Amino acid sequence: MRGRVSAVESIFITSSKEIGSFESGLTASWFGLQRTIVLGGVLSMGVTGLIAGMVAPLRRLRRV
Repeated sequence: MRGRVSAVESIFITSSKEIGSFESGLTASWFGLQRTIVLGGVLSMGVTGLIAGMVAPLRRLRRV
């Protein structure tokens, strides 16, 4: 079982770079390079803020 799980994990890890590169290239061709860079930064900060808001109760815990 471990070998099969490891194989599936390996496929996802190795293909994530190619999928990310394809997505970046496609977005850059649609919006232009500068807009794509700004959009990526804004979305990254948005996701970070969203996650920070979702885990705020965990940060307030004093003891686990």
